[in-house]
Parts: sequence; C-alpha cells; structure tokens
Amino acid sequence: MIFSKRYRIAFFSFLFLGIPFLQAQSAKFKVTLDAGHGDHDFGAVYNGHIEKNITLALVLKVGKILEKNPSIDVIYTRKTDVFIDLIERANIANRADANIFVSIHCNANKNTAADGTETYVMGMSKNASNLEAAKRENQVITMEKDYKTKYEGYNPNKPETLLGMTIMQEEFLENSIALAGKIQDRFVQELGKKSRGGGVKQAPYMVLHKAYMPRVLIETGFISNPVEGERLDSEEGQQDIAEAIAKAIVSYKKDYFDGDGDSDASYKPSERLDTKISTPTPENKKSDIDAKKVDNTASEDVQDKKGIVFKIQISASPKKIELEPSNFKGLKNVTCVHTTIYKYMYGNTSSYEEAKKLLQEAKAKGYDSAYILAFKDGKSVDIKDIIK
Repeated sequence: MIFSKRYRIAFFSFLFLGIPFLQAQSAKFKVTLDAGHGDHDFGAVYNGHIEKNITLALVLKVGKILEKNPSIDVIYTRKTDVFIDLIERANIANRADANIFVSIHCNANKNTAADGTETYVMGMSKNASNLEAAKRENQVITMEKDYKTKYEGYNPNKPETLLGMTIMQEEFLENSIALAGKIQDRFVQELGKKSRGGGVKQAPYMVLHKAYMPRVLIETGFISNPVEGERLDSEEGQQDIAEAIAKAIVSYKKDYFDGDGDSDASYKPSERLDTKISTPTPENKKSDIDAKKVDNTASEDVQDKKGIVFKIQISASPKKIELEPSNFKGLKNVTCVHTTIYKYMYGNTSSYEEAKKLLQEAKAKGYDSAYILAFKDGKSVDIKDIIK
C-alpha cells in the first residue's frame, strides 16, 4: 500500500509526538481515602454507634462514587477492619504519589446536644477546642508498637508539641484550605448541616502531619448526638455524606488539576518519604515560620514598592471577594493576588516586628491559619532569607 506524503507525516507525528501527548492526557487524579481508626481502635462509641465502622462505610461509599470517574484513581488506607499506624496512613498516600489525602472521622462530645461538621487542615492552632479535637484523634498512637521511639519528641496529650517540629504545613496550606472549604460548603448547602466554628479549621493532627500533599480531616458529625448518630449510622445518611464529599473532590480536581493549576505532574510525594520526626526546637514556632512562596505576580502596591515588604496572608479562595472590611471581619488594608486562586493579604510594612503584630491582629479576628509573606522589590521571597 502506498501512503501519501501527508499521511506519512501525520503518522510519524502521532508516533513520536502523539504518544507522550496521550500519556500526559491520561494522567489520573489520585485520591487517598483514609477511614479513621480500625480493629482494636474503635474510635468514639455512643448508643451502639461505632466510629471505626461508620468511617469505613463512608470511605467505601466515597471511593465507589469516585471510581466511576475514569480519570480518578482511588487509594485506600484500609478497606477492612484493620489497624493502621498514623504515619503509615500518610505514607500510603505518599507512596502512591496521591494528589490529595482525605481522612474521614466522626466527632463526639459529652454534651450530647452538640452537632454539626468540622473540616480541618494541618496547622498550629492555639484554639483550645481545636487542640482538644486533635488530642482525641492523636491519642491512637499510644496503641502503636514502640510509639515512644517512633514519635520521639511528641506528646499525644499535648498536640501543641507539634509546634516545634519541622513540617511542611505551609507548602500545601492554600490548596488544603480550598479542598476543605469545598467539602464544608457541600455539607452546609446540600445536607443542611451546621458548620461548627464558621468554616475551615486548623489543628495539629498527626495523621495529616506526614502527608506531602493537600490534605484534610473531616469530622462528619457527632455520633454522640442521638439524631445525628442515627443518621451517620444509616445507609441513606452515609450515602448523602459520601456524595457530598465526592462532589467536593471532583470540584477540586476540576479547579486545581484539570486546569493545570498548582498541581505539578513531575512532583512525587514518594520522593520525600520520611518516617522520622524531628525533635522540637524553640526556633521553629509558628509565629516565626516562613510562609511558602507565592506567585511572583504580586498586588500592585507590592510590585511598585522597592525594598522589603511584609504582608499577612489571611485566606485563599477560588472565588473573588470584594475588598471590603465587612468581608474580612473588619480588617482594613486587605489586598489580593490572583494566581490559580485568590490570595487575600492584610497589612503592608517593611518591619518584621510590625508584621508579627499584624499577624496577631489577623489571628485575633479569627484567621487562625494566617501567616507572614515577604516580598523584595515586588517579588516574593523566602522569609527565612529576609530574617537572616
């Protein structure tokens, strides 16, 4: 058979260029789903409702929905009633080079009237209720073999001891907040659930600590609440929650993966596997941690300013918000940078000491995950270099 010149060119173009293109197009979005607790770790138990069973049922339902999407791969930390170490849960996600890590739990409280949902990202909150929630979930490490050696320097009864550890919490904070926000919005808008605390929260959960990707922990509801407990332990209630979580994940994928946003196909979390936790040092406290770099396209007041400028990043959102004080809990002088998402920053100063004061002001307003950014001659720089 004799092929035309045009056909031969098209054929060889496909052969040499088309295959890599198809491989790039076939890259799948990897989701690691983590069902909290398992085996001898029952989690919270109230009125016959057992957390480990509910979280497993929810994870399997979420996974079943996501697996219908051919562009999504689902990885499970457990699919049966087994016990998995907290660090191993994160490492399962890391080895799979997952794009996101979602840990599913149920809440409980001695006050059986407590209800509603909470979605957490990894962070160093000083909020007592957030620390108590982390303490409850982190307590599971005492069930692990050689936990005192494995978690050297960490006290599960005082989750704030994570403050001193060298962690990458800022590296994935913005995307974690975006994912958590989508999940929380679905719960509120579609399921009519109460959002406790007004939005995404930050707390030092050990299960999130070693996952090198955007990661969230969901407290789906209170099994200690008679009504909510029944709903969480019902087939219909679990399906509704699973669909809300799955929809939020698909929405996040569309915004941050399909659109070539912050995702980097060449970056592999498995290359950073590390099971040793560093010993706490006073120098690493949250107030002095060094926010990750933002895109070099800064807001005009930063671009036009020569020298060093410090600003406080207070939030990040896929939606544009008008820069009115009423939209930012009364904070004035808020500016915005748009990269793949909208990043909102408070204040503008050349003094690092003043920046720390601005940071405390932002946190006092409820922005617990706020942190300091540094710019030099209009471009973002590592704050550690500036401090040195």
